[in-house]
Parts: sequence; structure tokens; C-alpha cells
Amino acid sequence: MHSLQLPPLSAAENLAADELILDHCEAGLAGETLLFWEPCETFVVVGYANQVAKEVNVAACAVRDVPIFRRCSGGGTVVQMPGGLNYSLILPISETGPTRNISAANQFIMERNRQAISNLLPHAQISVRGHTDLCLGNLKFAGNSQRRRKNFLLFHGTLLLNCDLALITELLQMPSMQPDYREDRAHAEFVTNLKLPFEAVRDALIKEWRAQVSPDHAPLEDVKKLAREKYSTREWNFKF
Repeated sequence: MHSLQLPPLSAAENLAADELILDHCEAGLAGETLLFWEPCETFVVVGYANQVAKEVNVAACAVRDVPIFRRCSGGGTVVQMPGGLNYSLILPISETGPTRNISAANQFIMERNRQAISNLLPHAQISVRGHTDLCLGNLKFAGNSQRRRKNFLLFHGTLLLNCDLALITELLQMPSMQPDYREDRAHAEFVTNLKLPFEAVRDALIKEWRAQVSPDHAPLEDVKKLAREKYSTREWNFKF
């Protein structure tokens, strides 16, 4: 597995990179990849099937000039902002292995990620809650989602490290779907920061996944093209 860190890109370009690298793997042009990026600005990202008006405080986003985007995977809506760490795993799908179906892949990947964070915080209670949440005690610090193709899957998520959590309350509605363990808690009572450096968490994930840091870069011209033609368009971002 190769580990890549993207250079500073726009919000649309970062979202496009996930889909493009998945497509390259599916086409046989790349192999297992662990990708990292850090938001340089604040923006909202809805899951593929989310309805923007139901999940996002659109008026508050307009006041703050915070753009709204849609990703290619499912799951809930998130606020991306400086102080967060985004990772993307592109893994092969095996008919008999741990990525054979959605549930098996969730369990396999989340346990590996939980172990990586536990290695950094050995005395903390780090657990997988719901299907794809990582929690410190009963507070969520990471959400994740999955997209599957025939031969490869994309599993990606955001870890809250040193974020302005008040923005989540300001920019998002209460989610239309909640895991049972949330117990209808408001955003401020449900999420927390890990308060760890970006580099430490990135390196822990690289070690856990036994990835080799690669000097290669994502195909940036193709990423920029997909960002222009899809992820920057109102037709895509506000399709639901």
C-alpha cells in the first residue's frame, strides 16, 4: 500500500481526488492507497444521498460565505475546517476476505483505525460506535463512509483534532438519521477533539496500515478537471 499526502487543494479538488483515485484503482492504473489531506478552509460536505435543506443550515452558511459540497460516498453531513485530518483508504474487494461486503469492511477498517488511535492514547477509552464512528468515551471524534465499485472500495473519514466545534452547531441542522448511542444529543454534546497533532495521527494510521510513504502524487490535472466538471457544479452539489 502506498501513502500519499495531497498538496494544498481546493475543497472541490480534495473531494474529486478521492473519486479519481478510486477510479484509477478500478481501472488497474493504481493499487491500494492511503491518502491524507487537511482542509485549508471551512466548508460543508453532505453525503451522496443527503438533502441539503434538511441537513444544512443553508442561511448560516450564506452569512459566513461557507460553500456546500456533495461527496461521492454515503453517510452524514460534516463541516470540514482547519484542524481536521481527512484520510482515504482505497482497498481491493475480496469475495472471501474482510472487504467482501459493506458490514465486513466497516468492521475490519474501523478496528484497525481504532487501534491506531489507541496506540497514541493508550489510557483513553477509544471505541467504535454505531457502524463507522470513532469515539473518545461517549463523544464522537471521527465519522466515516464507504463507496464500493466492483473491484475496489473507497473508505474515508474525518478526524476532529483541533477544530472549532462551535461551527458544527452553527452550520448544520440536527441530522435526519442518528446512531442509537447519540441519544438525540446536540452537536456540542456529541463531538470532541482528539487534541493531537496532525502528523502524529497521520503517522499512526500509516504504521497501522503498513503503508509505504510514496513520492508519487495524485494525477493533479485530472483531479482539477473532475473538480471543475463535477464537484464545483450546483447540479452535483445541490442535486438533492
